Amino acid sequence: MGSALALNEHNFHEVTVDSRRLLFHIPSSSLFEADDASSAVIAELRLASGLSEQALNERLAGRLEPAMVSGALCELQSLDIVAREGGGAAAVYPSVGSLPLTTIVLNVNTGCNLSCTYCYKEDLAVPSAGEKMDLDTATASIEMLLRQSPDQPRYNIVFFGGEPLSNMALIRQVVDYAEQRFGAAGKRVDFSLTTNATLLNEKTIDYLDSHRFGIAVSIDGPKAIHDRNRITVGGQGTYETVARKVGLLLSRYRSRPVGARVTLTRGVTDLRSIWDHLFNELGFAEVGFAPVTAGDIYDFNLGEDELVAVFAAMKDLGRHYVDEALENRNIGFSNLHQLLTDIHEGSKKALPCGAGYSMVAVDKDGGVNLCHRFTGSELPTFGSVHEGLDIPALEGFLGRRLDRTDTGCATCRIRNLCSGGCYHESYQRYNDPSHPVYHYCDLMRDWVDFGIEAYTRIIQGNPRFFEDHISTRRVS
Repeated sequence: MGSALALNEHNFHEVTVDSRRLLFHIPSSSLFEADDASSAVIAELRLASGLSEQALNERLAGRLEPAMVSGALCELQSLDIVAREGGGAAAVYPSVGSLPLTTIVLNVNTGCNLSCTYCYKEDLAVPSAGEKMDLDTATASIEMLLRQSPDQPRYNIVFFGGEPLSNMALIRQVVDYAEQRFGAAGKRVDFSLTTNATLLNEKTIDYLDSHRFGIAVSIDGPKAIHDRNRITVGGQGTYETVARKVGLLLSRYRSRPVGARVTLTRGVTDLRSIWDHLFNELGFAEVGFAPVTAGDIYDFNLGEDELVAVFAAMKDLGRHYVDEALENRNIGFSNLHQLLTDIHEGSKKALPCGAGYSMVAVDKDGGVNLCHRFTGSELPTFGSVHEGLDIPALEGFLGRRLDRTDTGCATCRIRNLCSGGCYHESYQRYNDPSHPVYHYCDLMRDWVDFGIEAYTRIIQGNPRFFEDHISTRRVS
């Protein structure tokens, strides 16, 4: 009678958009339009798992010719959406392999001239007590990067703090060293930083522009929202200063788009008005939102109802994004833009980000951390730039996250887009950075479904948008 057929429900997800039936292929993060034959086969196997191909043909007689059924089965089997009895492969989780390190984050000063109430940095200090990285540690970081990954064509150096612009002297020295060192090796190097903008002036802006820095500004929205938490050491609001400096920055900066990074804390769920202020009034090219759900200080964490409201607001802004995209305009909503990029490129993330794999962060003393969020934390470092990376420790950590056995991630439909969530959020919530973040899985799944719908509407109504605004995003 032939081998039994069964659906592999964990490898696909069905989405209907304007009567179009789509299959989101989970292993490849690819989107297909399901034809009548594939839809019928899936429906019948869902009703009666274990059918033979002959029995399936009998159930579909009068609707589909055997050749159509066979063709649909062949395609669905190639995608591992349908498996034959004895033909299913056990789950195989990727291994780490060699670490293709391309990005180094330098924590150039623990000192910061602001005292933001929700700051996660455990090594943060007031300006007078700030501890600055020295040039030897910075150059040793670059040499470690080249030793670990000598064959990469391009590298990125990120300056972080505290407030990185408070150690501008070191930044200039590092840029000089890096441009000479990577240039001599025939490599390209990019620079980026995240700043509170308060220390910007014309001379600094022009310097950053001349070296094509990628710049993100931490700003939480209009004055009433921003000044709730982003305050000086003396307790004063900083919006007026930041807005003035942002105006100066955007009037002079030409080499790359400048983005705004918004931290959403308890009581803040109106994303549309924040985006409107930052994009339309201040003129940022992109606005990205980071909800606080697992911070050390509970009072700043969004409550469950507020988190639901935030995702609803993201979808509301997302619908505006789609409307504008159909007119070939990009409104710079980073969260949706990145999701659409992942879908368009068929992103398959075994890990949630590059932390510990393609990127590490170096603290002021040269200790190697998973990312900038962990500098100063109690999590052990993974070697040092002076003594070398602790490769076994890094591979052990990444291996624990890669192995999804007995986790909700093993069968989750967004497993290759979310990949378990942020390490630091897991560290704060579960005291274990390798633990998946479970507390908003349903909201994330719904958000990805929305992204699939948004992608479908744009690709159908204005495919040029992806050529003009997605494909060129990473080209410099």
